[in-house]
Amino acid sequence: MAGRDRATMLFTTKYGARPTGLVRAPGRVNLIGEHTDYNGGYVLPMAIERAVWIAFRPRSDRQVILRSEAFVDDARIDLDQLTRGEGWAEYAKGVAWAMEKAGNRLRGWEGVIASDIAMAAGLSSSAALGIAIEVVFAKISDLGWDPASFAQLQQLSENEWVGVRSGIMDPLIVTGAHKGHAMLIDCLTFKGIHILIPPEASIVVMDTGTRRNLIEAGYNRRRSQCETAAARLGVTTLRDVTMTQLDDHKADLEEPLYDCAMHVVSENERTLAAADALRRGSLGEFGSLMNESHASLRDSFGVSSRPLDAIVEVAQT
Repeated sequence: MAGRDRATMLFTTKYGARPTGLVRAPGRVNLIGEHTDYNGGYVLPMAIERAVWIAFRPRSDRQVILRSEAFVDDARIDLDQLTRGEGWAEYAKGVAWAMEKAGNRLRGWEGVIASDIAMAAGLSSSAALGIAIEVVFAKISDLGWDPASFAQLQQLSENEWVGVRSGIMDPLIVTGAHKGHAMLIDCLTFKGIHILIPPEASIVVMDTGTRRNLIEAGYNRRRSQCETAAARLGVTTLRDVTMTQLDDHKADLEEPLYDCAMHVVSENERTLAAADALRRGSLGEFGSLMNESHASLRDSFGVSSRPLDAIVEVAQT
């Protein structure tokens, strides 16, 4: 059963009535441009057909009650007393906190969440959930919808409430994707360019079967290393560094910092080249750049795994 149908059915079962609204937020894959978003660089993601669905109806108070097919316990949120806790409800609380911090007066609602995005699999399930919740709040509270602004609020909620120092890429592609297109995003200006994916191209997404927790997986440590490298090089972000400049200052960076910086700087160059190749329909060139990206992630940035390396090796043969 499709996600929208499951959300509607579960809502009707729980509340004895059909929902008054239904929203969808897609997952995403990033074709190239890994760990460049929080360094002010370029990324080239695209939305996927899998998504988070929320069936909902408004309440007359400032309470939010959420049920998810993925969790046993409901999330209950008092918008007048937002306090940190534990569990999946923190993602919803973080969204509410960020939206109210931006000056929005939110209204209560109750909803049921259904999703076919695998969690902790690199498909941006958390950003999709957060954006879907934002859309419901916007509809319920009669707020205007601005994709870039709401993407920044989603990032703020993860950074400041949940405790993951995530970048802007995920919320920007979730809010701004176009069907059949990748999106070249400048993560410094938040501007994006939609690039048509050639119809003869097939994008295959494979699951290694391994799962991660961003808070525990060294993500924050890597980000801190990138920030330290940028400071040593006298720039705000690694986006402002060229490969020539990096080589000239190699002595100023110990090995972990240099390796991180080398990946980010070279990945920015690859991402721009890949976007150009995609525009020209040069899929062979695009694939070669993806291969180079994986090698850099594995050898310089240290974020690959044996299952992922094995999948890449099979795909290349």
